[in-house]
Amino acid sequence: MHDLEHEQAVMDQLVGLPVAEVERDLILATLRETDGNRTHAANLLGIAIRTLRNKINLYAAEGYDVPEPPQGAAS
Repeated sequence: MHDLEHEQAVMDQLVGLPVAEVERDLILATLRETDGNRTHAANLLGIAIRTLRNKINLYAAEGYDVPEPPQGAAS
């Protein structure tokens, strides 16, 4: 698939979704990609670690599967 076709396919999946849902999915996917490393995830997302932690706590309280931080790392 060409880049423009791929970009359009991604956009088609996102259009109409609530921003909070897209944000949650992006944060959780980034945490999975970083093996739960909160500092790395926050840096990749361009948000403060405190903001990330607050969102993680909210998602966990709502019952979402939040990747655990690496062993020995501060949560």
